[in-house]
Amino acid sequence: MMYDISGIFIITLTFLVAGTVKGVIGLGLPTISLAILTVIFGLPEGMALLIVPSFLTNLWQALSGGYTSIILRRLYIFLLAAACSVFLGASIFMQVDPSSLSTFLGVLLMVYGLVNLANFSFLLNSRQVIVLAPLAGALNGIFTGMTGSMVVPGVMFLQALGLHRDMLVQAMGMLFTLSTGVLALAMYEGSLLTLELGAMSSLGLVPALVGMALGQRIRKSLSEAVFRRVFFLSNLLIGAYIIVSNQLAY
Repeated sequence: MMYDISGIFIITLTFLVAGTVKGVIGLGLPTISLAILTVIFGLPEGMALLIVPSFLTNLWQALSGGYTSIILRRLYIFLLAAACSVFLGASIFMQVDPSSLSTFLGVLLMVYGLVNLANFSFLLNSRQVIVLAPLAGALNGIFTGMTGSMVVPGVMFLQALGLHRDMLVQAMGMLFTLSTGVLALAMYEGSLLTLELGAMSSLGLVPALVGMALGQRIRKSLSEAVFRRVFFLSNLLIGAYIIVSNQLAY
């Protein structure tokens, strides 16, 4: 589709907001941008539009922190499973009604919001990690290919490892970078990532970076705990809206 001025404005504003969220709490750019773009443009375009800003901002996050070798030694099976299974999810995406997958995206957003609002947490021992790493990675990759959402159950698995904050943030960056890169390849092979969508996605990079810089400034004068609750509540509400709007469309 051709994007008019209003469409370009929406894309720019979406990544400015999503980048600001990421700047404040260190995560949320793919989730927020995907949710908003899906509501406005639909799931297939929303997934394509997040590719460039998500990949490049998370690549920076993945390469900073100084824990790359440690994370790879501990999580290579999880990360490999998450990356490889994106193709399976993408193949399902190309065979299923997008409205059904949009509803599933809404469910994932609600689960992600509820789990974090409830402060639900648990720790895995080393034996459980060995068993669950490939399963959590595979499910995360399948859900990424189906919906573009990269957080369930992958982020919950990473949180359950008891990593300290900096290592957790870098590990999430590595997960999101790999997932986004493979998703881009899968969508391109399925003719879902066109040249125009790639150009529009690239347009979102600058506002995303501006938003991140703005968010880092806001973080100094704002309670991160309060902002995190607003973020997860937003996930919950947007997820519910996507579900309801899809059901009403039938």
